[in-house]
Amino acid sequence: MSSAKRLIGIAAIALVGMGGTVVPLEAAGALRGKITIDGSSTVYPITEAVAEEFGAEEPNVRVTVGISGTGGGFKRFVVGETDISDASRPIKAKEDALAVEHGITYIEIPVAYDGLTVVVHPKNDFVDKLTPEQLNKLYSDGGGVKTWKDINPAWPDRAVKIYSPGSDSGTYDYFKEVIIGKSGAFRPDMQVSEDDNVLVRGVSGDSDAIGYFGSAYYFENQDKVKAVPIVNLAGNPVLPSIETVKSGDYNPLARPIFIYVNAKSAPRPEVRAFVEFYLDNAADLSREVGYIPLPNEVYSAAERNFKLGKAGSAWIKDGKDIDVNVTHAFK
Repeated sequence: MSSAKRLIGIAAIALVGMGGTVVPLEAAGALRGKITIDGSSTVYPITEAVAEEFGAEEPNVRVTVGISGTGGGFKRFVVGETDISDASRPIKAKEDALAVEHGITYIEIPVAYDGLTVVVHPKNDFVDKLTPEQLNKLYSDGGGVKTWKDINPAWPDRAVKIYSPGSDSGTYDYFKEVIIGKSGAFRPDMQVSEDDNVLVRGVSGDSDAIGYFGSAYYFENQDKVKAVPIVNLAGNPVLPSIETVKSGDYNPLARPIFIYVNAKSAPRPEVRAFVEFYLDNAADLSREVGYIPLPNEVYSAAERNFKLGKAGSAWIKDGKDIDVNVTHAFK
């Protein structure tokens, strides 16, 4: 299996010690407390939808969901400021080291697939597809692209306006990994924001703009921006969809997205109930907000291992490892 194909598989689950004895949950509606969540703007729509549905059942639990980007969320998470961190990439080695330094252990849980979507203005009638190599030229420092004509001689000689998530975003990190390359750098003149809604407004307000963000923001704003088919490893231009992401055809811009749970927070009844509710509803709610559900066996394994405080680097099913074709690209 190619590295690009593996990147759209489930990341290996580093379930780092929740431990302790599982106590029965209280009756529905009887829970109280506060759950603090921050992190990825990509994962935010799912977590916010879960928090809203959970709040209807447990109105005395206050769930706050921030959007400071994957990196920004991990900065708070690894020092114990939050209970859960939304992440559109696996935790990095340096972030994990900070967690160890502060005595923070965690449970990593995949919640959905995302097809990272490249978008242009709806009136753009000439960009019918882009290759990863063309995206590299557009976004990399030294790519030499100032106008659309620099990408394709048949395209207009008009300046390109570049939009991107900011450096605290896991989407930024993922795009850099698969498009710019580890040794490359983004161009310095991009318009950046950790808030994907800002990127939507930017691209929709400029007929010569281009940007990228999670598929949920594209599906929610199809009247404002237009998705660009990306030429995959087989040489075919493909748009993100449930079918193309699940099949692996939408590569290399598909990936799993996660939540991370502070292991010290996990035994609290309100946190445990929220995470179990999240996993029970992740498939439906991820689909509802524009993401792609994971296989049912992965959700089941995640919930089982969470309940058991399971530690290890692989899913366990009936005493056997589940092969989930994993890579942790950022470790």
